[in-house]
Amino acid sequence: MLRELHLFLTAVQFFTRIPVPAWVGHSAQQLDQAVRYFPLVGICVGALVAAVLWLGVLVLPLSLAVVLSIAAGILITGAFHEDGLSDFADGMGGGHSKEKVLAIMKDSRVGAYGVIALVLVLLLKYQALLALCGAQSLSFAVAALIAAHTISRLMAASIILTQRYIRDDDSARAKSAAQLSTASFSIALLTSIATLGILSAAGAHITVMFAAVGAAILMRAYLAWRLQTRLGGYTGDCLGAVQQLSELAFYMGLLAAL
Repeated sequence: MLRELHLFLTAVQFFTRIPVPAWVGHSAQQLDQAVRYFPLVGICVGALVAAVLWLGVLVLPLSLAVVLSIAAGILITGAFHEDGLSDFADGMGGGHSKEKVLAIMKDSRVGAYGVIALVLVLLLKYQALLALCGAQSLSFAVAALIAAHTISRLMAASIILTQRYIRDDDSARAKSAAQLSTASFSIALLTSIATLGILSAAGAHITVMFAAVGAAILMRAYLAWRLQTRLGGYTGDCLGAVQQLSELAFYMGLLAAL
């Protein structure tokens, strides 16, 4: 149990700005094994974001509470995934070869494609969460947040399972998490399935959950195809894009099926 806690805290350290004890440390081997807990980190992040939404609605208009919940997610993760989405959009939008795409993704400057992608995704998330609160209860939207944050991280982990890491430099942060065994992925999968129980308890019919998960899987499949055809694999920025876009697709699937 102590070893598993160690791995979970390693995942927390990698994916969020939440402080962890100094004894957790960091190593490539730790992070390889900690990938199994990425969806569990999603549960934690989703729960914190959902708590901000729930508490915000008590004292503020719904629209402001939704904005605060989105902002809370960005603060908790240090904009880790949003930064990946921005770099991914810049690279895929502005690069005409694999080498150029990778060079643009590594550039710390943000281009037009990255800004547009960030604005659109954040705006769509905002509207989707407002629509979920309006179409269903607040408790349903809270459960949807937790499930979306979890399932989207499972989609990112599945990219690690099925594709190869393509950067050659050892300084890349995601290189440490470039391996995932089938057994570890099974743990991540079971964790993600468990969160659907929260959504079911909030009143989601099974067909609604299938639509939401199906939308996330379709988004993941499309992005995986793009990554394979354009780059022949993935980078850390690509994983951030998969997480962000799969989360958005999950909300869209829910709304389409309601």
